[in-house]
Amino acid sequence: MFKPTLLTLSFLGLFLSKVLAADTNFDFSVTHVTKNVYSIISPSYGRPSEDNKGWNSNSHFVVTEKGVLVFDTGSSELIGNGIIKAIKSVTEQPIRWVVNSHSHADHWLGNAAFAKQGAEIYSTGLSIAAMKEDGQGVVDAFSRMTEGATGTTDLSYPTAVLAQKEKRNLGGVNIEFIFANSGHSPGDVLVWLPEQQVIMGGDVLSSNWLPIMTPRGNVPNLIDTLSVVASLNPTIVLPGHGEITTVKSVVRDAKFLDSVWQLVKQGHEKDKEFEEILSQVENTLGPTYKTQYKDFDTSSEYLVQMIYKKQESL
Repeated sequence: MFKPTLLTLSFLGLFLSKVLAADTNFDFSVTHVTKNVYSIISPSYGRPSEDNKGWNSNSHFVVTEKGVLVFDTGSSELIGNGIIKAIKSVTEQPIRWVVNSHSHADHWLGNAAFAKQGAEIYSTGLSIAAMKEDGQGVVDAFSRMTEGATGTTDLSYPTAVLAQKEKRNLGGVNIEFIFANSGHSPGDVLVWLPEQQVIMGGDVLSSNWLPIMTPRGNVPNLIDTLSVVASLNPTIVLPGHGEITTVKSVVRDAKFLDSVWQLVKQGHEKDKEFEEILSQVENTLGPTYKTQYKDFDTSSEYLVQMIYKKQESL
């Protein structure tokens, strides 16, 4: 039988104190966006870490006559509980609905906190399948990256599957679901509030950072989705990371991605080396976009590399 030693108990105490510290330190502030629409904006951008305790993505919520709709639940159950606490500082309405924008862990691992509140959790079939494929692995990975600061997270998958172009009225608020056709990742979905002229986009939408590329994203479909969003002419754009923004960011991203795609395509067709294509992209687009994206200098190589690989697979 295992007998805990004094040293073992000491390590256990340190671990528990870290988890409890993480639980008490999530005191999120709420930003009022427009009538009955709110955001919880993460100041951190990038991978989960011990410093940010895994909190690196935004969540948004809508207060309706019959309950609260939440868009994205964060990277852990602890963060989910922090979001719930923040929502309750604004309204006494119950949290009834949750939408996961996509399957990347920083946008849905907080689901368990909301499931325990009785909320119905929505996403697309492709996203749900990807979540289940990742499973416990992403919980463990986030725990390692944050040195245990994400605590213990139960897996809670969406149970309600959204359909393309689906429309619903939740608590008196009209909502439209827009599929990105796997532009960022398989199964991305955006929430459009036509009366409020607000769109919530997860990682399909950006503000002050370069559009986020992933190995499984479809760049032409992402460009098309951004064009669709721009045609809606939203007054307010709520991205998955970064500051609240406007339709100008959507138009900028569509134009930028199309320019990069075309430059890489032309270079690939002429059998140019990657370094030459990267140099052309940076020299051609840098003068316009360096001041518009905080990470142009640090992330453009990765973005071009991702698009270059996608060209190779065509």
